[in-house]
Amino acid sequence: MDEGEDPRECRLAARTTMGMDACRLEARTTMGMDVMGRGDDGAAEGGSGGVEVGGDGLAERGERGDGYELVQLANGTWSVHARRERETFHPVVGPAAEAEALYVRGLRLVARMAAKHGEFVLWDVGLGAAGNVLTVLEATQELSGSLRVVSFDRTLEPLRFALGEERRLGYLARAVGWVRVLLDRGRAEFRNGRQAVVWEVREGDFPTLLAGGAAGSLPAPDAIMYDAYSPATNPEMWTLPLFRRLQGRLDPGRPCALTTYSRSTLLRVTWLLAGLFVGVGGATGEKEETTIGANCRELIERPLDRRWLGRVRRSTSAEPLGEARYRQARLSAMHWEQLERHPQFAG
Repeated sequence: MDEGEDPRECRLAARTTMGMDACRLEARTTMGMDVMGRGDDGAAEGGSGGVEVGGDGLAERGERGDGYELVQLANGTWSVHARRERETFHPVVGPAAEAEALYVRGLRLVARMAAKHGEFVLWDVGLGAAGNVLTVLEATQELSGSLRVVSFDRTLEPLRFALGEERRLGYLARAVGWVRVLLDRGRAEFRNGRQAVVWEVREGDFPTLLAGGAAGSLPAPDAIMYDAYSPATNPEMWTLPLFRRLQGRLDPGRPCALTTYSRSTLLRVTWLLAGLFVGVGGATGEKEETTIGANCRELIERPLDRRWLGRVRRSTSAEPLGEARYRQARLSAMHWEQLERHPQFAG
C-alpha cells in the first residue's frame, strides 16, 4: 500500500447507496452505487449471519427487514446492516458519534450556522438511514435561523427500514414525524428547537443528477457531507469530472466546505484538480485524519502544503479517475503541472 493511502480505498470498501456515494449520518449512500456501510478500513463489513466481533466492532444481530437488519456494535450502539451488500453503516463508533466528529465538528457547523445571515444550505450526499442529518439537527437545535437540507440517495429503503427501529436507533427517536413526512412527500418543513428547517430528498443517481438540467434547480450549498462507498466499490462517485461539476455548482460568493472520511492521495489530488482548496480533516473513530475541501482558503484550517506534493510524487495511486472504472496509477505529467500551479501551492 502506498504511503499515506487510505487502506479503505486500497481494498473493496463499501459506502453509500446513492450512485453518489457531496460533504454522512447513518447509512452511507451511493446514488449510482448501493447502500453503504463501510468499516474504517473500507473493507466490506459483516458476513452471512451469526455473531460477529472483530475489526468492524459488531457484537450481535437484531431485527430483520427486507434486505436490512439491525446490528449491535461492540460499544452497545445499534446500526443498520445491508444484507445484500454485506455492509454495516457506521460500524466502528455508530451513526451519531461518527457524524458528530466528521461533519458537525469537521465542518464547524454550529459556529458557521450561528454566524450565517440568511438560510444555511447543507447538502447530504448519502442519506442512508439519516444518521448524519439527524445528528446535525440535534447539535444545532438551539440556534435561531433557517436551515435547508438537501439529501441525495439512490434508494430510500434503508431509511424506511430504520423508521421501524427508532427505539434502538436512538438518534431517530425524536424525528419520526419529520422522517415520515419526508418519505411521503419528499420534503418536510418543521421547527427544530429554535431553528426553522426545510428538508428535501432527491432520490436517484447523483452523478446523473449533477450532469443534467435539474442540477440548476439545486440551491448552492454552504456545506456538504460526502458519504459514498470507496472508489474501488463505487468509482462513479469519485471521478474528476463529477467533482468538477460539483465545484461548478458552488457559488463563488458563498463559502462552502465539504468533508469525507477518506484521506487518500487520489481523493486529495482529485479535489485539488477540481478547483477546491484541500486540507487535513479531523479524526473520526479509529481514523487519525480525514479530508476537508472548500471553495475558499479561509475554511481550511490545516491546508496541504508543498511538502505534501512529495507524497504525490511517490504515490502509485494519485492519478484521478477520469471515468467510472477504478484503477490505480501514478500522477500523469499533465496533472502534475496543473497541481503545481494550483493557488494553494503558489509561493
